[in-house]
Amino acid sequence: MQTEETTLDKIRNRPRFKMFTHLSKETYAENLKKYLSEHKGEFSGNINKEMATICVETEYDNYWKPRLSLRTEIEDDQTVIRGVFGPSSAVWTFFMFLYFLFSILWMTFFTMYYVEKQIKSFEFPWALNGSFAMLFCLAATYAAARFGQFKAKDEMIKLRKFAEESTLQFEKKI
Repeated sequence: MQTEETTLDKIRNRPRFKMFTHLSKETYAENLKKYLSEHKGEFSGNINKEMATICVETEYDNYWKPRLSLRTEIEDDQTVIRGVFGPSSAVWTFFMFLYFLFSILWMTFFTMYYVEKQIKSFEFPWALNGSFAMLFCLAATYAAARFGQFKAKDEMIKLRKFAEESTLQFEKKI
């Protein structure tokens, strides 16, 4: 028994997908605008022939609000649509900055503690406590990210439905 992986399965397993279509960039953008206008009030977005960003309309706007980014490119004389589900790039960058900052500080504080113990110095008695505080900050950052993902689950399901209904019908079977 051979299992075939389709574009739909890739969307289900990963927050990104790639598909080929027989439409031109302009035609695909027009079809996307038409679909978006039919679902005004449920979705909002910005669409042009190169890039589209789609959001779910909600009464609140939390930090991990998911978006569907669709990029249309020409690859080997075929139109390729690349989709990415996730929060805005500013949120991703902020969380990566926090992970990097807290990791570097943890390594610095733990190194200070270790060196202090090796040379039998007592200049940085707070270094071990600082390293534990940085581990706590890393865990809190991770928990905030997971909480944001949990709160955005319903919006992600709606964005997936948007991707399925607006894009998959134009997929070219290879």
